[in-house]
Amino acid sequence: MAEITAAMVKDLRESTGAGMMDCKNALKECDGDMQKAVEYLREKGLSKAAKKADRLAAEGLIGVKLSNNLASLVEINSETDFVAKNDKFIDLVNKTVEQVQVSGVCDIESLLNSNIDGAKFEDYLKNQIATIGENLVVRRFATLKANDNEALSGYLHTNGRVGVIVKAKFNNAANKAKVEEFLKQLCMHIAAMKPSVLSYKDLDKEFVEAEYRALCAELEKENEELVRLKKPLHKIPQFASRLQITDAVLKKAEEDIKAELKAQNKPEQIWDKIVPGQMARFIADNSILDSRLTLMGQFYVMDDKKTIEQVIADKSAELKDELVIESFVKYEVGEGLEKKNEDFAAEVAAQMGN
Repeated sequence: MAEITAAMVKDLRESTGAGMMDCKNALKECDGDMQKAVEYLREKGLSKAAKKADRLAAEGLIGVKLSNNLASLVEINSETDFVAKNDKFIDLVNKTVEQVQVSGVCDIESLLNSNIDGAKFEDYLKNQIATIGENLVVRRFATLKANDNEALSGYLHTNGRVGVIVKAKFNNAANKAKVEEFLKQLCMHIAAMKPSVLSYKDLDKEFVEAEYRALCAELEKENEELVRLKKPLHKIPQFASRLQITDAVLKKAEEDIKAELKAQNKPEQIWDKIVPGQMARFIADNSILDSRLTLMGQFYVMDDKKTIEQVIADKSAELKDELVIESFVKYEVGEGLEKKNEDFAAEVAAQMGN
């Protein structure tokens, strides 16, 4: 069995928020495998699932640039927040996102080899590093292109640390300005609610199954505290995502609802007014993962009674058009980088070729 060190227990506590002994036992059960220990704690309902943002140390800024048919997004990391507020660094971010858009590059290597102000971008970046006095790295970037009957929008949060670009399709060219206005609001929602994917169809089945087990454990653990407080308990869902809800499941749910209405002696002629709402409630109760991770399944920040899917349907009806969100990209500074200086330094070195 692998030796379980105090440092390992400390790292697991910081990443999960679980108790010290729970972390120690999880590491023992998983033979020192940190990732398996995290999953073990989640499935036992012992992980508080500390937000990634609380574990991120990489500083920097996001850049967003919109043109008539292009929307670009870039993340540049610095080592300190102090440098991220430097005017020279801000100028670097703005010039880089413009370079990404103008040059049409699609990966970091192509960007570094592109020309800017008569020099290679790689040399320009190294000069900025020498001038600013910190290691800097263009970590990632993306560009969305709009064709006919497509609209783009983008949003950069006031702190410069979160940026979003989004693309949608519609039919009536006269609606373009109104679609863009709506997409700007949608970008702000994405920045605030941080969806990972567009819809439940983009989720992996095995991932959903694992998350369902963790979700049930999480709710059961919370129920223990609710019992103590004599408060209403969470209902444990049958499913976590619409990915798991088949036509057969929906048919059975509708039959159960009708059987319950019959048992309550509700007149059959009013069932059609009751069943749709109860079916919607069944889907919502059994797609909690979608409301956390998918844009279409989230409740809109400006109207938390409606999902984004419902809001888009309403907007389509208002415009007498068919509005379809095709894609979005969200960057948050340091997303996925852990609070270890050596990890950030290694990424910088890898991208700068040092």
